[in-house]
Amino acid sequence: MRRRQLPGEPPPPTKGELKRQAQTLQALGEQLIEAPEELVAGLDLPEKLRDAIELARRITSHGALVRQKLFVGKLMRRVDPEPIRAALEAISATARLTTMRFKRAERWRDRLVLEGPAAIVEFIAESPAADRAELSQLVATAMAEQTHGKPAGAKRELFRWVRDALGR
Repeated sequence: MRRRQLPGEPPPPTKGELKRQAQTLQALGEQLIEAPEELVAGLDLPEKLRDAIELARRITSHGALVRQKLFVGKLMRRVDPEPIRAALEAISATARLTTMRFKRAERWRDRLVLEGPAAIVEFIAESPAADRAELSQLVATAMAEQTHGKPAGAKRELFRWVRDALGR
């Protein structure tokens, strides 16, 4: 039952708005269940919510897990969600940055193996601290390995070297 709006007060939330807020908090609670334990331990959560999250991580039965997630969502309505959102977004941003760096190193490795010396010159121009002789040797080994159809050990070694060189 909605309460009446008093003069000068903002209108009360509609039933639909309340449901959307509850669903948002439910999704946030599910993200907390999936989040690393260190993140959850670092947040200032009520003891009951922390225990419910830990229990949800241990549950293997599908039906029981669904009920526990609903319970976590209900408990989430009593806490301020902004610090939790900020912590989850920081973790997500870090993961995206790591993925971008990984893909960049993969692209460079593939380009170095395909193009050879021309790509080596461009890589050294982008990363001047890199050792040109060592890079040339790794690229030559990876190219020879690829032409002879051998397992990709040298390509993996080249990838690690490129990743470390780009990280400097």
